[in-house]
Formats: sequence, C-alpha cells, structure tokens
Amino acid sequence: MISALLQRVRRRKARRRSEDGFTLVELLVVLGILTLLIGIATPQVIKFLAGAKTDTARLDVDRLSGVLDLYRLEVGDYPGDDAGIEALVERPPGAERWNGPYVKKADSVIDPWGRPYRYRYPGEHGVFDLYSLGRDNQEGGEGEDQDITNW
Repeated sequence: MISALLQRVRRRKARRRSEDGFTLVELLVVLGILTLLIGIATPQVIKFLAGAKTDTARLDVDRLSGVLDLYRLEVGDYPGDDAGIEALVERPPGAERWNGPYVKKADSVIDPWGRPYRYRYPGEHGVFDLYSLGRDNQEGGEGEDQDITNW
C-alpha cells in the first residue's frame, strides 16, 4: 500500500518536472520568430517616423506663417532679417507695439531636425519666406530630405 502510494507520488513529480519551464529548442524558436518580426517591422516604423517629421515641419510652417501675420498686425510690419523669426519669442529692438511672445516655447521656431526655421523678409517667393531644408539641410531633395516651405 505504501509502496503504491510512493510510486504515484514519484510519477506525479516526474510528470511535473517534465512540464516545468521551456526547453532550449522552444526558446530558440521564440527568439527566431521575434527576430523575424522585428526585422519586418523596423523599416516600416522608421518610414512612418520619417514621414511624421516632415508632416510636423509642414504644420509648423503653416502655423508660424499665421503667427507672423499676427505679428505684422500688431507691430505694423513683419520682422526684418536682422530680428528673424526669433522676434516671435523675444522683443526685437525698435518693436514698440510688440505684444509677445507670439509662441509659447522658444523651440517652436526649431524644425524637427533641430535647426531653426529659415526666414527671409522680404521674401523671394512671397511677402516673406519661411522654410526648412529638411533632414539633409540641403536645397531640394525627396522624402525626408525635401524642403518644406510656405510658398
């Protein structure tokens, strides 16, 4: 009777041991599947993030163009090249009716690639030119390297 009970207990322990944890082969298969998924998903995520920076720059240029129009209404003229777009953040010399700051954060005039938006007044393409040269900081380009302009 006792020996039969001991045999049942031993069988249960042996069964439990075989069910505990994962084998090395199972872990390798899971790691292989994860590596494959990461390899497929990473290029898509990078492409999405690159497009997001370009879209953000486009929205920023549109928003800052409107803010520059507000600046002109209050001050009487757009900021000159000497004051630049930073006139939206800090009062430039001689701007008596300046009622700013016109943007809440100083980094609002920085493009998604970490460089200040370029501003030219009077502009070559309109009353003023506001633009970013994209990721490559060169004129022209496609994709994330394209220029984002207000014209």
